[in-house]
Amino acid sequence: MYSGSSDGEGHDSSAQRKIPPPSSMLWVRNLRRFIGSGDGLGSEALMELETKRILLEIFKEKQQKSAQAGAIPSFYKKKAEEGSISHRVQRLAKFRFLKKQSDILLNADDLDAMWVCLRENCVIDDSTGAEKMNYEDFCHIASVCTEQIGPKCRRFFSPSNFMKFEKDESGRIAILPFYLYVMRTVSLTQARIDMSELDEDSDGFLQSHEMEAYIRGLIPNLAQLRDMPAAFVQMYCRIAAHKFFFFCDPHRRGKACIKKVLLSNCLQELMELHQESEEEVTDTEQAENWFSLTSAQRICDMFLALDKDMNGTLSKQELREYADGTLTDIFVERAFDEHVRRGKNGGGNAREMDFESFLDFVLALENKDTPEGLTYLFRCLDLHGKGYLTTADIHALFRDVHQKWIEGGNYELCIEDVRDEIWDMVKPADPLRVTLADLLACKQGGTVASMLIDVRGFWAHDNRENLLQEEEESEEE
Repeated sequence: MYSGSSDGEGHDSSAQRKIPPPSSMLWVRNLRRFIGSGDGLGSEALMELETKRILLEIFKEKQQKSAQAGAIPSFYKKKAEEGSISHRVQRLAKFRFLKKQSDILLNADDLDAMWVCLRENCVIDDSTGAEKMNYEDFCHIASVCTEQIGPKCRRFFSPSNFMKFEKDESGRIAILPFYLYVMRTVSLTQARIDMSELDEDSDGFLQSHEMEAYIRGLIPNLAQLRDMPAAFVQMYCRIAAHKFFFFCDPHRRGKACIKKVLLSNCLQELMELHQESEEEVTDTEQAENWFSLTSAQRICDMFLALDKDMNGTLSKQELREYADGTLTDIFVERAFDEHVRRGKNGGGNAREMDFESFLDFVLALENKDTPEGLTYLFRCLDLHGKGYLTTADIHALFRDVHQKWIEGGNYELCIEDVRDEIWDMVKPADPLRVTLADLLACKQGGTVASMLIDVRGFWAHDNRENLLQEEEESEEE
């Protein structure tokens, strides 16, 4: 028995040794040769091989071009030509996308229905009387609104949105801040859609004529602008659009980023004109809003009053009459040097300020405490273009203010004392120079600029305690 089994094992082992390796078999070699030639592959496999070959060639070609061009990456892509198929496809895709976004947006009726649902399903806080809701109420109101309005309101009732609002000790939030959040989100989204429709090249920026068109479309919906004379609409849009570019186009490229426009205070200031104006509001209070009709008319009247020769531009002598002549001569000179373009005829004497530059000038003076306004003024204060002010610059700038101060019948000043006071206000990082960053960091840059360019601004600083006391007394009355 044992001998039989051993014979069988020996027979099996000898059989295994006689089997040649697969690579030596003729049919294996022939099959590999057949597959390697591609003749035995199906159409899909051949297509895949061809695709890989083409992509590899494209990749090698791009690598070769990149090596020839150096390390500079491609940053410019030619826009599609007007009327081309690519341009038409882009316009159609943009139209469909904006239409889809507009369809899922809540309208006025939907917002009213949501407010009713919030008030009907909230609870009254016994201590404050405020209308509030906890998370369970929040989820219940979400279900009710979804049934009445549709699924497009569901995105506002997410857990993350609930956590954004301040909660009381019981974990409840007030319904009014939540509703205002929904309204603001809808308003900004609608504004984004409207601006994107006017963005002709779809680059996310608006040019001046596109911004003016957006403002022109808003006028019928703004309660305080409905009675605007038709002849003044174009001029109003020009004035209103310029503030957006002053704050949202710091590099003066002639186009404003839509995202910056939406997040800027300018749009919020413009939207305040939705509210019905009260009869008690004075012209002075309305003029504080740059976008009000009163303010726009004030700017036009101011420019026309300064333009003595009626040529549509302002000379240095004419601009010196701005603000009743309280601005210093050196500041007016520097404003022309830094912010007024030279005329086509050359000569420095022929250079005059057009209406667009005048709008920049007014915006800078009326917004001295903003980074944009202070940047405009700092370029005028920087007499030598070094990027900083020295004690000699402060002395030279304040010398004109001092002269007007004495001409106005005020007491004698020591320029060195004023210079030291400015240094104490700014507290520059370098004790020998004041930079724009120092003025922005000290939070008093606007006051310092007023002291150096306007005798009225210095008077307001010198009498700040009396003025503050008068304001407090008027508020008490």
